[in-house]
Amino acid sequence: MSAKHLAEDLHSPVKEANRLLSLDAFRGLTIIAMILVNTPGSWDYVYAPLLHAEWHGVTPTDYIFPFFIFIVGVSIVLSYKKMLGRGASKGKLIVKTIKRATIIFAIGIFLGLFPDFNFSEIRIPGVLQRIALVFLACALLYLYSNWRQQAIIGAVLLLAYWGLMVLVPVPEYGAGVLEPGKNLAAWIDSLYIPGSMWQGTWDPEGILSTIPAIVTGITGMLAGRLFSDETISLSGKIQLLFVGGFIAFALGSAWGWIFPVNKNLWTSSYVMFTAGLAAMTWATLSYFMDVRGQVKWTGPALAFGSNAITAYAIGSMLPSLVQPVNDWYVGAFVQGAGNPKAASLIWAILIILLCYIPIFILYKRRIFIKV
Repeated sequence: MSAKHLAEDLHSPVKEANRLLSLDAFRGLTIIAMILVNTPGSWDYVYAPLLHAEWHGVTPTDYIFPFFIFIVGVSIVLSYKKMLGRGASKGKLIVKTIKRATIIFAIGIFLGLFPDFNFSEIRIPGVLQRIALVFLACALLYLYSNWRQQAIIGAVLLLAYWGLMVLVPVPEYGAGVLEPGKNLAAWIDSLYIPGSMWQGTWDPEGILSTIPAIVTGITGMLAGRLFSDETISLSGKIQLLFVGGFIAFALGSAWGWIFPVNKNLWTSSYVMFTAGLAAMTWATLSYFMDVRGQVKWTGPALAFGSNAITAYAIGSMLPSLVQPVNDWYVGAFVQGAGNPKAASLIWAILIILLCYIPIFILYKRRIFIKV
């Protein structure tokens, strides 16, 4: 492990005069949201917007993961462009990319096993595992294609995924079935994913659905390409990003009429819908932070964003480490509360505050942990 700035690190902030703090804040807010929805006091008492959609459709919780992958795509462009400009060879960057993707994947496996380390129930797919695969694919695309080719590849992959999911027949169920455990993605996962799957017969981070997730990363790369264009003013970039985001959002919404917006399947409509929202969110943050200089309110977000993987890992392990306290809290404050959902939410906020302590210390000491 070492500390460097974001030009050489996917998740660490760059301290430069022209640094877009909005991207760091966007990353940090996304990590905070991840921890919030993953650590309620009790899963029996959770407000609906803080739960994933059961199947078709989306809730605010379903925006979080694609937002982070979008940010990964942006970061690839900003960091790899800088490293290439400094003379790094593509060969060296490929080795660096494979190493980083492998480490992120391994951390995901570790967090899935923690704290019991029951290898008989190991789950190979996962959040960090998908991030690692998307990062690897998008980084290689950046090194060996231009932005126009990336846009074409993304469009082809989304159309191909749509065609596969609705036209290829699945044994016992036929073609076009998109129900849980009965679709093409679930069938492929049941054949080729060893160990346990998140939902028994299917996994939301499975093999086939990783293909459109890569396109989510590509959309971030296209946004990063826009923001790295020195011929366009910052205000012009923000306007283009917002308009492009709105178009993607509208296209995804319309596509959802015939190919439902679905996070578990990471449908093509879901990619466009959430990429559009991500682009508009970043554009809004960039306007207030990078143009108007309103950054004081983003202090905690910048801290979380500067050590995103570390914050995510702490947030994943902490609930297990304080399980006895959680059991006491649920009995004393959740089950006996007049508003148990509010009490359950307060626990998640407390977990975020506990995570913030080491993250704040790292940030104040300018320590940015690199994987």
